[in-house]
Amino acid sequence: MRAAVPLGLAAMGELVVQRAGVINIGIEGILAVGALVAYVVAESFGPGVAMGAGAAVGIVVSAVFAVLVVRVRAHQVIAGTAIAMLGLGLSAAGHRLLDHSGPAVSTITAVDVPLLADLPVLGRVLFAQQWPFYVMVAGLGVVAWTLRRTTLGVVLRACGDAPAAVRGAGRSIDAVRAGAIMFGGACAGAAGAFLVVGQAGVFVEGMSAGRGFIAIAIVALGRWSVPGVAIATVIFGLASSLQFAVQALGATVPYNLVLGAPYALTLLLLPLTRGAGSSPRVLGSHGE
Repeated sequence: MRAAVPLGLAAMGELVVQRAGVINIGIEGILAVGALVAYVVAESFGPGVAMGAGAAVGIVVSAVFAVLVVRVRAHQVIAGTAIAMLGLGLSAAGHRLLDHSGPAVSTITAVDVPLLADLPVLGRVLFAQQWPFYVMVAGLGVVAWTLRRTTLGVVLRACGDAPAAVRGAGRSIDAVRAGAIMFGGACAGAAGAFLVVGQAGVFVEGMSAGRGFIAIAIVALGRWSVPGVAIATVIFGLASSLQFAVQALGATVPYNLVLGAPYALTLLLLPLTRGAGSSPRVLGSHGE
């Protein structure tokens, strides 16, 4: 489940963004920046504060994307590509400039849920995880409830399906979309931070490793629904952890081939997104 956490956090935020009618492919760069900031902060303040710092910088970077898309009306894919490249470049340059190549920082320890962690088979899998895993699960539940049971959720979904109705009701489409984008940025930044303080303990250039793009694929494969995103996250999380299983079994499989498993899975499952009628109607456009 540890490998699924950054994917789930990023996909959860991207789901909200896309439900509002915006696609942000720049989350790959946000993950990278969040990872670097988390590493720097964790050296002095620990992993908990580092997770918050990653989310905060994610909001800042996504705010730039929001200005480009919501205010300037830039093409979403072009703006997202620029943010992705900017984030990857800044994280690499920042790492070299700060010369943070020191020892590993402290990582988040697993937390056992009393009684439940002792259940057979799934006890250790689901109830003996790091706290960001529980935050991700709770967050998915809150997002599902918000989208379906609240006025905010109805308005947000309408921004992606029927923006004219939102405008007719006197609501600000720009405000809703900007808020959704920054929520997605916070999730992506936290996902990047988890790569450092939840997994590696160090920052390595390119450690986002396409997870932002995989998160976008997860949203599409999950048919823009929380249950679908949760299932797709588990599938891709298992694919991402395949390298550790191969090492544990002592199998002689080329390392690069194992690392490519999540990306190969993305290509294999891509046909399932054809004719996705559940996608927001004005996704990727300004909906004017």
